Amino acid sequence: MSLNIIDRHQLILNKLEENGYVTVNELSKEFKVSLVTIRKDLKQLEEKNLLFRSHGKAIPANPYIKEHPVNIKEKLHTEEKNKIAIAAAKTLEPHDSIIIASGTSVIEFARHITPIENLTVLTASLNTALILAEHKEIDVMQLGGIIRPSSSSVVGSIAEKMLSEFTFTKLFLGVDGIDLEFGLTTTSSMEASLNKEMIKAAQKIIVLADSSKFNKKGFGKICGIDEVDQIITDSGIDSKTKNKLMELGVELTIV
Repeated sequence: MSLNIIDRHQLILNKLEENGYVTVNELSKEFKVSLVTIRKDLKQLEEKNLLFRSHGKAIPANPYIKEHPVNIKEKLHTEEKNKIAIAAAKTLEPHDSIIIASGTSVIEFARHITPIENLTVLTASLNTALILAEHKEIDVMQLGGIIRPSSSSVVGSIAEKMLSEFTFTKLFLGVDGIDLEFGLTTTSSMEASLNKEMIKAAQKIIVLADSSKFNKKGFGKICGIDEVDQIITDSGIDSKTKNKLMELGVELTIV
């Protein structure tokens, strides 16, 4: 007995919740219906905002990120960002020379930094520079360049050229999306370009990202997962993503 449309839709949603994705080909074979029928099913479910179609498959939600101003983003996932920031501050060591990129996670990190011996900080974030400038014991360097009002940070060739003149022990990087296949992304191509130069200048790459950033994509690719040394995130990370990151050799710190 063939399944009716209501039963098919429910089974599709069940499989999506269980596996994280479904494919048109597999559903067609399992339900013994045409590819056209499955595509119609997925289109109807997408119209109800129950899934997102992508290249012959469906996933639970749209992975592409829209840019929001930093003052709006600061109000999201505040508890998680606070815990991540505390953990990140504990990684600092005497004589560290670090880069702090841009974004709300790294701004929160800056708030938790306490002076340690010979700490030097270079940052693209205007807010981060102002926060750390209150500590006379910390040498703070502000990157120059074009200001992005949405992130209160600088981008552009001037900033990239300045980075090439130094070497750093650690980079603390905030991102808009982490996709295990595509890598780390941000909503701005210019910011992604600057982040790439930051990676070249640093010995250790530490990503600060709350769990909502996983399985998301921004417009500009920063790097692949293989270039990341450590990710500090919260306990909302799903087990599949956690296991995959560990398989890839990323040091994972969960707070």
